[in-house]
Amino acid sequence: MLKTIEMKKGAVVTIDQTKLPSVRVELRMRTCQEVCRAIREMKIRGAPLLGVAAGYGLALTARRSRSKTVGRMVNELERSAIMLVNTRPTGANLKWAVQRIMEKVSSYRDVEDLRAFVLGEADRIRDEDIHSNLSIGKYGATLLDDGDTVLTHCNAGALATAGYGTALGVIRAAIQEGKRIKVIATETRPLLQGARLTAYELTSEHIPVTLITDNMVGYSIKQGCVNKVIVGADRIFSTGHVVNKIGTYTVSLAAKEHRVPFYVAAPLSTFDFMGSVESVAIENRREEEVLFLEGRRIAPRGVHALNPAFDVTPPENVTAIVTERGVLWPPYETNSRRMAESSNSAS
Repeated sequence: MLKTIEMKKGAVVTIDQTKLPSVRVELRMRTCQEVCRAIREMKIRGAPLLGVAAGYGLALTARRSRSKTVGRMVNELERSAIMLVNTRPTGANLKWAVQRIMEKVSSYRDVEDLRAFVLGEADRIRDEDIHSNLSIGKYGATLLDDGDTVLTHCNAGALATAGYGTALGVIRAAIQEGKRIKVIATETRPLLQGARLTAYELTSEHIPVTLITDNMVGYSIKQGCVNKVIVGADRIFSTGHVVNKIGTYTVSLAAKEHRVPFYVAAPLSTFDFMGSVESVAIENRREEEVLFLEGRRIAPRGVHALNPAFDVTPPENVTAIVTERGVLWPPYETNSRRMAESSNSAS
């Protein structure tokens, strides 16, 4: 299983996802600032992986700190926490991981104990993510039938997580059970995560995959080429509203129109039980990502581009949500809170 991130010899080591699929480059980061830069530049991406990376960003701050008092180290961690949260405002996992660590740091009285806690907690967040993905795969595999062709959008595989993947984890698990599954992957403009990353993962494991442009989704579903749709998520509200890569909403409309099940796979760390869809901050990225392709301008000079990174799919378009605690069915507001309460009592 591809493990995408770890702490090794004082550095956070991961894969530079902007270089795939042409070459696999190891990215080594020794400071929290370097982690933040890698996140902003999309070298690290995928909601669950961003949460793990944020944990390791704080771990680097703790490891490098020369503070002699807990108070000063906490101040350093607080500054790093703010930097990390500001890198990608839409996804839930990054902020969740930062809050998970920061809410406990003030309880320590010894600098070395605090340092050990932050380093250990970052590892625990990574290990828990891998375990959650394996469970998501197990539960989600029950929704796929032998012979299905599954459409997925963007990349919600091992590269978007600490390992195994969410949406692609479901596909992997179904195949490991002996089911014959084919995949249709959207290219996912403007940064081509589907063409570059999802196709890379699937072909590496000899899983049959066909690549389509984003504007072929409606045609492919209408023609009966797709049996199921499964995507990941960057934030899920208790109401069942799903924030995911731009274009997901369009995919959900086509699936609903043609009665194709539309599934979302994500860990509970992606859920925002306190927020509301009305207040979500949709990240707008640089227009150059749309105007240029691999460094070459593809639009006339003087043209501006709209480049929101995410959109919101309403709950009525979502057939079910697969989590590490099981499959969540409508009504989402009632059932998601029950699942959260069950998860809290279990932990």
